[in-house]
Amino acid sequence: MPESRPYHHGDLRSTLLAGAERTLRTKGVSALSLRELAREAGVSHAAPGRHFKDKQALLNALALAGYDRLEQTLRAADDPALPLEPRLTALARAYLRFALDNGELLELMYARKHEPDAYEQMASAIDRTVGSLERVMADAQRRGEIIEADPEHLTLVTGASLHGLAAFAAGGLLTPEAALAATEELVHTLLNGLRPR
Repeated sequence: MPESRPYHHGDLRSTLLAGAERTLRTKGVSALSLRELAREAGVSHAAPGRHFKDKQALLNALALAGYDRLEQTLRAADDPALPLEPRLTALARAYLRFALDNGELLELMYARKHEPDAYEQMASAIDRTVGSLERVMADAQRRGEIIEADPEHLTLVTGASLHGLAAFAAGGLLTPEAALAATEELVHTLLNGLRPR
């Protein structure tokens, strides 16, 4: 007779998410399977269904957990008392470190294949993370530190630059150390522009 597996688990949701993140890091999103995660957790294959109706629901929860960690990372790095350039540099370094340490997770977070049920949660998570950078830009505009322009557009330019730096490091064009070292110059160039004055 096959060995029966328990249905209940102390904190199955957290265990499944931790297992999913390990699989994501080592094998990629296509290797994720609720049945395999259940096996690893030592529970019946039906047990994950109490927390995630399907693989997409698991991916949504994993992305949201990533946004929570990114929010904590950015909040810990932010110091509103600093002038804009060092403040933005600190935030940029924190984002870049997160991106370098969590490349697969960040890719999942930015994926647009989230189910409609998760749309509001994702929008809120994006506002708490990317939106915090937009608010830094808007504050700097109010203080006259940067040009008058759409803060969302300025955030897009800044975010694309940082994400590009992370992509170069992930692709082996830069070492992680070189990418982090380039952050200060990147922020300086963004704030001061390329044109001679």
